[in-house]
Amino acid sequence: MYAVTHFSPVRVLLVDDHAVVRQGIKMFLGTSDAVEVVGEARNGQEGLDLVEKLAPHVVLMDLLMPVMDGVTAIRELKRRFPDVEVIALTSVLEDKKVVDAVQAGATGYLLKDTDSDALEEAIQAAARGEVRLHPEAAKRLAREVRTPEMREALTPRETEILRLVARGRANKEIARDLAIEERTVKTHVTHVLSKLGLASRTQAAIFAFKEGLVGLD
Repeated sequence: MYAVTHFSPVRVLLVDDHAVVRQGIKMFLGTSDAVEVVGEARNGQEGLDLVEKLAPHVVLMDLLMPVMDGVTAIRELKRRFPDVEVIALTSVLEDKKVVDAVQAGATGYLLKDTDSDALEEAIQAAARGEVRLHPEAAKRLAREVRTPEMREALTPRETEILRLVARGRANKEIARDLAIEERTVKTHVTHVLSKLGLASRTQAAIFAFKEGLVGLD
């Protein structure tokens, strides 16, 4: 995850094969001081090349594209640039696409008709490593994704932190809400992922949805 200071905008790369869509997103985000669109690409391969050149904090990734599709691009991007966060921004809400995108490493999954304020908020959240899922995408993930049984029982504090992670809260926010050190939250999150046998906060959120620890609406 890239460090984003209070005074520096989140650097965003747009990857979509439709110029009209890219232009619309740029227009939506162009009035924001908190987000800066640093580049745009027509397919996943171009996107990967620009990530290396432009070092964005967040990539908005379409899924259905020529040359290299979004899921393949997300998987390769996270392998090569693990600190770059990805939001799948697509018009497709198919179970397989949702699951594939998240399992490939997407932090968020939103639809292209998401309003500009919500999109900007999701971008800022992604830059902090927070989970942002369209409610219907979260439901489909909870239904389709198999999560392992816990390797070890969570403590009450770990369960509380898992709920907050699933609600998209960043470590700093959790620390403030629980009146504990941010590094303590980070340690708890690490323990939660280890006990659940999971690799990411997004997967932990899905587990929380499936176990009924948080609501899906």
